[in-house]
Amino acid sequence: MAAPEKKLKIAIMGAKGYPYVYGGYDTMIKELGERLVARGVQVRVYNHRALFADRPRFVNGIECIYTPAIESKSLTQLTHTFFSMIHACFSDVDVIFVVNSGNGPFGLISKLFGKPTAINVDGLEWLRPKWKGLGSKYFFWASKLATKFYDQVINDSDEMRRVYLELFKADSKVIAYGANPREAVESKPIEKWNLASQGYLLIVGRLVPDNNADLIIEGFLKSDSQRKLVIVGDVPFEDAWANRLKNLKDERLLFTGYVTDPNELAALYSHCYAYFHGHEFGGTNPAMLKALGYGCAILALDTPFNQEMLQYGKHGWYFEKNPESLKEIVEKAESGPEKMNELRLIARSGLTQKYNWDYVTEQYLEVFFSLMKN
Repeated sequence: MAAPEKKLKIAIMGAKGYPYVYGGYDTMIKELGERLVARGVQVRVYNHRALFADRPRFVNGIECIYTPAIESKSLTQLTHTFFSMIHACFSDVDVIFVVNSGNGPFGLISKLFGKPTAINVDGLEWLRPKWKGLGSKYFFWASKLATKFYDQVINDSDEMRRVYLELFKADSKVIAYGANPREAVESKPIEKWNLASQGYLLIVGRLVPDNNADLIIEGFLKSDSQRKLVIVGDVPFEDAWANRLKNLKDERLLFTGYVTDPNELAALYSHCYAYFHGHEFGGTNPAMLKALGYGCAILALDTPFNQEMLQYGKHGWYFEKNPESLKEIVEKAESGPEKMNELRLIARSGLTQKYNWDYVTEQYLEVFFSLMKN
């Protein structure tokens, strides 16, 4: 009698954990991890211990390991991955999957142990305004090391693959981030903010400089729009830049802070007149995918990444990085309700197969199996 085939065992690390959903990487681990389990893969996720009061060993079939970290603004994430990598290398996992280019140096540990690895490197972290000086240099260096120490580098857009080829002379596999489109979302949840369907424009994202909320707000306030501008998001720490924005006094501005209820967030997306996307330094952006999935008319900063996601103007309009361009696009949108409606009607068709979570999972599985065989 033949021995049963060994199950593929994957360790995932580099984000906050499972089922904690806070950012893009956490969402990816949830969507990918649950689908891998459904396909018979053994999945282990390394959770940031301090974030979990309850620590069950298994959740929805996913094994959760709660590793510590040195708790500080710049060291938490890196030290958490370092301890997780050590633990995984001494375990029986077949492949280690790491997210975040900042974890690039830790691939040396897995290399010394002979463990196959893949890393999803995300965006141009070294260009983000929050990483100045040494922080910027570290992320550039770490991203370069990721191409040396990991067996497979994964990027989430063709444009990001081009950047890595140009800067680091390293090819990568493109696997996009997935989306969960939803139709027919009721408007009742937005009534808590006294909002009406299509009576507002929307920004969703952390209040950090590289998402350009300041630029969007300034341009919007220069316009003659009578709608509100709703800003969803915040930062999880005291920040002078974010506080300056939140202290702006204008009856057309509404800062909601974080919106954690998924039905409220879905309603805010689904019933906006237009969605602003000012994210500057990423590949496939989860907030943009949500906007497409909820059928938004999208007004996006003109970057190569946003051009790629919106199929070079098919699924949105672009603005330049100056307040006057913002003012113009707001007034153009206000004067063209039928054009905005056309963008809403075709938005979900922009979520091509590459943004389907099941397809994304199949691509990751191919990578994991190929690494295990090598």
